[in-house]
Amino acid sequence: MSTAMNFGSKSFQPRPPDKGSFPLDHFGECKKFKEKFMKCLRDNDFENAMCRNESKEYLECRMERQLMAPEPLEKLGFADLAAGKSGARS
Repeated sequence: MSTAMNFGSKSFQPRPPDKGSFPLDHFGECKKFKEKFMKCLRDNDFENAMCRNESKEYLECRMERQLMAPEPLEKLGFADLAAGKSGARS
């Protein structure tokens, strides 16, 4: 029971998560890609398979602006779309 009241003996050292979390887009650098993706989801009854190109473009934007760790598109589930990397940004 005495260990439960011993709050100050160990200091907690926070560390960032390994995967699944990345910095917020505070400056809205990828906002247009996010909005395009969200519109696609709404237009397609939230069927994400219909919005894979928009999802890929959003993740590419985040990687280009160092808002997430760079990952090969194949590893993110876009192996079929990786060869035709979109150069046209609207």
